[in-house]
Amino acid sequence: MTFAIDSRAEVAMLKLALVFFLIGLAAALLGFTGIAGASFAIAKLFAVLFAVLFLIFLILGLSAASRIAA
Repeated sequence: MTFAIDSRAEVAMLKLALVFFLIGLAAALLGFTGIAGASFAIAKLFAVLFAVLFLIFLILGLSAASRIAA
C-alpha cells in the first residue's frame, strides 16, 4: 500500500531552510554575525514549519489509511 501526498510545499520549505542555513554558515565564517544570526533564525523557522506540516500530513495520512482499511 502506497500513499501519495503532494509534498512540494514541504520540500520547498526544507530547501529554503537549508539555503538559509548555508547563508548563515557562510556569513558566520566571514564574520558577519548580524546576517548570520538572522539567517539561522529564518532557517530554524522554516525547519520547524516543515516538521509541523510533516507531522500533520503524517497523522492525516495514517488516519485516512486506517479508515480505508477498516
